[in-house]
Amino acid sequence: MSTLHWRRTSTLDPDTRLAVLHLLNLTESRLNRESLEEGRRRNVVHGWQAEHWLGYNDGDELAGYAQLMSSDVPLVEVCGGQLVEGLARALLAHYPAFDVWIRGAQATSGHVERVLQLLTIDLPVPEVPLPAGSHLRTFDANRDEETWLAQNNAAFASHPEQGAWRPSDLHARIMEPWFDPSGFLLLEIDERLAASCWTKVHELSHQRFGEIYVISVSPDFQGQGLGRVMATAGLKSLRSKGVTVAKLFVDESNTSANKLYASLGFVVERRDELVRVTR
Repeated sequence: MSTLHWRRTSTLDPDTRLAVLHLLNLTESRLNRESLEEGRRRNVVHGWQAEHWLGYNDGDELAGYAQLMSSDVPLVEVCGGQLVEGLARALLAHYPAFDVWIRGAQATSGHVERVLQLLTIDLPVPEVPLPAGSHLRTFDANRDEETWLAQNNAAFASHPEQGAWRPSDLHARIMEPWFDPSGFLLLEIDERLAASCWTKVHELSHQRFGEIYVISVSPDFQGQGLGRVMATAGLKSLRSKGVTVAKLFVDESNTSANKLYASLGFVVERRDELVRVTR
């Protein structure tokens, strides 16, 4: 793939959009995992504007795809999760540096800025009882949107992706075919939102696995074991849907979260590295 000719565009015409989706699907089938991060895949599915990089072979057939998100240092993800030489040269012709996610393999060059672990666990797992006086219920978009966004953003105030969600971010996910409010759990204590666990089922995966998509504890309620409570509640919800394997992503540097998940029985399935490439 290093011989591909790369072109940059902000929009995908209908034929190109379908070609990219076909490439993403073929790659997922080959790798037995996601070919592109969910949010960036959504840009392709809906035909939204983004910085798309298209790699064509000598027969002018689409054989590579990447998407770039603008920031102080542009962030790139490549279909399949591996950076190819021709794309690196094309990107460095436009930017003095960029960050790229390398999925499931150690980087051979560049500086590793961040490591994200994919954890997995077999279901069922023992459930942790709810705290006395607490109330567990499911998310109601008509009344919980503002409260949940405030709780989530406070819990992840220093997180690079999760801590600055806007209503549009939540709305976009609610409108996705996979959204199921029965798997979006809220824990209330003294009529306040103390913690939440949002799960999803990957119905189109050959494994049909479940995912703890977002789990958070409000700062005022941290240190009370609610992370364990919500994790096991979310896993119970996934098991009730016939799921036998669950997964989640967590930063390698998040010592407390990794300790919690290890104690529940999660193991590392994959390590993804965010690598900085410079001229």
